[in-house]
Amino acid sequence: MPQPRLRPARDPRAATHGGGPVSAGVLLHEHPGAVSVVRLPADAPDPTWARGEPLVCVARSAEELSVVCPAVAVPEVLPGPVQGPYAAFEVAGPLDSALTGVLAGLLRPLADGGISVFALSTFDTDWVLVPTGSTAPATAAWRAAGHEVEVLAV
Repeated sequence: MPQPRLRPARDPRAATHGGGPVSAGVLLHEHPGAVSVVRLPADAPDPTWARGEPLVCVARSAEELSVVCPAVAVPEVLPGPVQGPYAAFEVAGPLDSALTGVLAGLLRPLADGGISVFALSTFDTDWVLVPTGSTAPATAAWRAAGHEVEVLAV
């Protein structure tokens, strides 16, 4: 499995795995377009409208059905609340599932800056959703912490 682009950690608090730091120097891709997070009733059918790039995630628990998808795909009338719009940042991967501290290293600078997030993971990588009004401060916080952010073209 290819290794993610990681640089040596500069922060002595950085998490490590196998003696090597993994929580600093992460490359993030900022995807074009906004995404939304929708909460539906737990017994709702899987939504057929949840399609498109850069990300679709449907997660069901006993209490809810959560949907993350492009904001343009969300119907105007739904039986639950909608949050967003969010900018979608993808950790360049694929990531080895044994790595530790990747999300912690990405979320710490945002928490320190008072920036709220919605984080999720897929089999290959991690995603951090940031309110679209906080994209510039989030990018600045990540860069100050030693991470790289690439804006992907439409």
